Amino acid sequence: MSKKNKAPSQRQLRAGELVRHALVDVLAREDLRDPDLKGVSLTITEVRCSPDLRHASIYCIPLGGKDTPTAIKAINRCATFLRGRLGREIEMKFTPKLVFEADGSFDEASHISALLHQPDVARDLSSDESG
Repeated sequence: MSKKNKAPSQRQLRAGELVRHALVDVLAREDLRDPDLKGVSLTITEVRCSPDLRHASIYCIPLGGKDTPTAIKAINRCATFLRGRLGREIEMKFTPKLVFEADGSFDEASHISALLHQPDVARDLSSDESG
């Protein structure tokens, strides 16, 4: 198995959750000055840390999923400011560099749900359960 496909370690998972919780607190308290983020509530769904914990990919989506690309660009412009605030909140040797990315898991879940509710698929699933 290559390093790229390797599952995250417990240390990476713990650090990711620590960063996620602290980032949610910072976003709730701070008033970001970026005009594209005025009145936008972001949902932070996951944080993935690199093995050395110096980089973090933050998966987020605006509440309601409206204008996601604009919100992601705007939050990335604020990443340096947020990293500074995050450094005061968490006790880690290094504060990770933050990169915000759009979370597509909600769209994927909706797509799978729509596929499962198609008449042909629903018929096949109901025949599997009765057989």
